[in-house]
Amino acid sequence: MSVRGLRLSYGHLEVLRGIDLEIPEGSVTCIIGPSGSGKSTLLRSLNRLVEMNSGHALLDGTDIRSMKPETLRARVGMVFQHFNLFPDHTARENILLSLTKIKGLARAEARAIADARLAEVGLQGRGDHRPSSLSGGQQQRVAIARALAMDPEVVLFDEVTSALDPELVKGVLNLMADLGRRGMTMVVVTHEMGFARQVADQIVFMDEGKIVESGTPDALFDNPRTDRLKKFFAEVL
Repeated sequence: MSVRGLRLSYGHLEVLRGIDLEIPEGSVTCIIGPSGSGKSTLLRSLNRLVEMNSGHALLDGTDIRSMKPETLRARVGMVFQHFNLFPDHTARENILLSLTKIKGLARAEARAIADARLAEVGLQGRGDHRPSSLSGGQQQRVAIARALAMDPEVVLFDEVTSALDPELVKGVLNLMADLGRRGMTMVVVTHEMGFARQVADQIVFMDEGKIVESGTPDALFDNPRTDRLKKFFAEVL
């Protein structure tokens, strides 16, 4: 995925101020930065939950704005901070819905995919449970399984551990690290610096709607070039 000159405003407030970003296939990109720096808005613009004002984002050479939103969201999956599961549906049904409604799969085929994805995220045998009977970490795994079931080219993760109890965070991060090792193209907005350092191929530091620095984990953590990144690390590390 390739992003060029992306700008996005809410009224007079410019939230993204000219973002240029390359997301290589099979790589993990971690986006870090202070609250309000535009990280989540950038993620949401990449599958058009919010619409950019100018610039472009290309997926396999095609401008995402030329695609139907449902087509784009089948190709660019997203996992949210607060799971966004349907509470009156079971874990399996939460995954089935997009497979049958968006991909148009027969129910039996969709069910087989849903159960395979649940097993992949460590929830074999939990398909009949509703979200209310699952822990936060398990609900987040269902949300990840739902994104994976669509067989997307890119998966966006928006602070997916920040609503979890501390003891549940590690399991979800380990699952994401495993997906990264298996070659899933991932863009991860995270406060988890240890995860970013260990798992990312590239780290992007944002502040005030701009990319201030980007590079390998070793380059940014060991040798931050800007005062803003040095100050950020001083506060979070």
